[in-house]
Amino acid sequence: MSEFFDDEIGMEDLYSPATDVWSRLSETKKPIVMYGMGDGAEKIMKVMETYGIKPDEFMASDEFVRGHYFKGYKVRKLSELEEMYEDFIVVICFGTAIPEVMERIGEISLRHEVVAPDVPVFGGGLFDSDFISDHEYEFMMLRTLLADEQSKDTLDAIMKYRITGDIKVLRSCETSKEEAYSLLKIGTNETYVDLGAYNGDTVEEFLQLTDKRFNKIYALEPDRRNFSKLRRRHYALGSGVFQAENAAAWSEDKTLLFYSKSGRNSSLTDNISEESKGRATEVTGRSVDSLLGGKPATIIKYDVEGSEEEALKGSEITIKTFKPRLIVSLYHRTEDLIKLPLLIKELNPDYRFYLRHHPYIPAWDTNLYCI
Repeated sequence: MSEFFDDEIGMEDLYSPATDVWSRLSETKKPIVMYGMGDGAEKIMKVMETYGIKPDEFMASDEFVRGHYFKGYKVRKLSELEEMYEDFIVVICFGTAIPEVMERIGEISLRHEVVAPDVPVFGGGLFDSDFISDHEYEFMMLRTLLADEQSKDTLDAIMKYRITGDIKVLRSCETSKEEAYSLLKIGTNETYVDLGAYNGDTVEEFLQLTDKRFNKIYALEPDRRNFSKLRRRHYALGSGVFQAENAAAWSEDKTLLFYSKSGRNSSLTDNISEESKGRATEVTGRSVDSLLGGKPATIIKYDVEGSEEEALKGSEITIKTFKPRLIVSLYHRTEDLIKLPLLIKELNPDYRFYLRHHPYIPAWDTNLYCI
């Protein structure tokens, strides 16, 4: 972990209003500098507006500053802002797992206060003290499900981060994917189902973990361009062991609407109207149970941009019958952290649950590993 984020984190002030990121931004006398543009900045600004918070400046990394404007603000370099102001608060408005960028954020945090407010990738509602109070019983249930102390420490840190926006808290609970994958004890006769296969990167990870010795891979990807990359990347595996479909994981086989924007902004809906058809494309929705047709799977990965609940429901028979190991993203929607583990427990009570967060700002790579 980075040397910039080695502070010891306590949980005693988790519910204190003073630690709430929105309260902090409301009360500060320092200029508020938004770092980053695009969808993330727009979402954070909408929440700030409800609190009466107005940013003072926007900045970008030096290589992206070309004298342009965003939302009426001139986008400036950090060095320029440091000449203008003695001190300020930096609000991170983008997501990154790039080590160099995360180190840059760490370096900035040595000179200025830095926060990364938690806003849902999809859906509404904030993860705040009211949300925790409203779901106290579910959080207690989740804690009892977690199989080791590392999972419980990760839960504490993720909850505190999502309230405070403190990246030191977030980075205090990082673990590598290699450590998490070791929980799965992946062998050489696996049947892997990759839901949200993107451009084939997670299929590639699976091939490396198994040294390309496996039973079969099923991959679903709704975005046409990503699907083309996926298919080209792994075409040599052969259709006998690699079945890829330009389809979305869902609770049943049906036609869905797919809004393809870019990366994490893409989303699905089953509410098809004539008005919305003009702004989206139709895509086939597939359930895992239908995809497998009664055959077993040994590992299923769910990273489907906010559709994890539907995809899990579409895996009910497979989960109850074959108990595959599961990798489930818990960060797309505010409620996912509690709702998805409890749903899996309902589908099959025999699982052991491990919570891990991998290096990412904000908490976009927080996953549940079910064994």
